[in-house]
Amino acid sequence: MGTNNTKPQIVIDGVEYDYDTFTDQQKVMTEHVADLERKVNSAKFNLDQLSVGRDSFLNMLKQSLAETAAAAPVTDVTPKPAEA
Repeated sequence: MGTNNTKPQIVIDGVEYDYDTFTDQQKVMTEHVADLERKVNSAKFNLDQLSVGRDSFLNMLKQSLAETAAAAPVTDVTPKPAEA
């Protein structure tokens, strides 16, 4: 088995950089960017789950209210415009 001699490459705005030539500060910033990218993707995933859950509960509430409304009349509570 041969060893993999490829150097880690980082592409930023279409420009390829050799990670091994980065300063320590640049390496830390690169790790921050990668970590934040993972967190952004995780937050999007969680938001999708939350949105679907909220929509599901809202639909269940609407269905329950519709069933209740069929059994009892509902009073309209829409605000009336003020008279001039």
